[in-house]
Amino acid sequence: MSAAADARPQQQQPQVGTAAQQPSKPSHDYKGFVAGVGSGIAKLTVGHPFDTVKVRLQTSDRFKGPLECVLQTVRLEGVRGLYKGATPPLVGWMFMDSVMLGSLSVYRRLVAQHLYHVDLWTPGTLLPASRTSPASQTALPSVGHGIAGILAGATVSFIAAPVEHVKARLQVQYAATKAGRLYSGPLDCLAKIHRHHGVRGVYHGLGATLLFRGFFFFWWSTYDLFSRWMRVHTPLSAPAVNFWAGGLSAQVFWLTCYPVDVVKQRVMTDPLGGGLGDGVRRYPRWRDAAVGVYRDGGWRGYWRGFLPCFLRAFPANAMALVAFEGLMRTLP
Repeated sequence: MSAAADARPQQQQPQVGTAAQQPSKPSHDYKGFVAGVGSGIAKLTVGHPFDTVKVRLQTSDRFKGPLECVLQTVRLEGVRGLYKGATPPLVGWMFMDSVMLGSLSVYRRLVAQHLYHVDLWTPGTLLPASRTSPASQTALPSVGHGIAGILAGATVSFIAAPVEHVKARLQVQYAATKAGRLYSGPLDCLAKIHRHHGVRGVYHGLGATLLFRGFFFFWWSTYDLFSRWMRVHTPLSAPAVNFWAGGLSAQVFWLTCYPVDVVKQRVMTDPLGGGLGDGVRRYPRWRDAAVGVYRDGGWRGYWRGFLPCFLRAFPANAMALVAFEGLMRTLP
């Protein structure tokens, strides 16, 4: 990669935007938290209908495939049915992306300074390589971005677990009228779970969430790899690089973590029982849910609902990262 960069005329060296020209400063850590809000809004607008179809396919066998799920949902519940459970992630993803991307920016800096002892950590950073000062010794490598991703995933899990728990339970309510549903909305769902099962019930599925978000290593390491490659080998602008690298890295993430997500959804939609009156609990442990998925559908069960998830991953995360990186470049 460095040889290809050196072979270009000086004026055509790939640029990484103003944020990458100078070493980032700790005083600018706030930018990631603010820019994450824009990322969350973009992600929900584009991605929630895909997510609803994914969750329904993962947790029910009443649909033969994603198209039938979409058609039945729209016919019986209207287009609004595809946005069921959207309120928690609208608020939640704004907050979650703020925490996740903000903490990611901080962890990148900490990993760069204290683990790799380098002074540049913006993803996709390119520097002219030389024998005495190779780029790999002055910028955070892709593995470092992956480590920061794991830490950010663990941090945001403590916010994501209750939000995704409530969202999942709302998404698998199939009654067209509120009278036929156990929960009338996200606040009602949260209140009922807390009333009968306390904080532990609200955080049901936290362990599965932590495991799932450990796969952020693959997302953020490949985001850096794709960004570097595109800056060397394509004439794409910075927003275009953010779009394509964001979409492709998100698809890598889902290819590696999808079976874990299926098990997580089984855990989060499992009846809690007791006074809640939602049925009898089937999966006391994560391992029981994993075995249940295989028992119900074999190895294919771990990939049920993958198509809408994979189709959603590119546009939702591509737009989210365009919004995030654009705000990172704009904010003072």
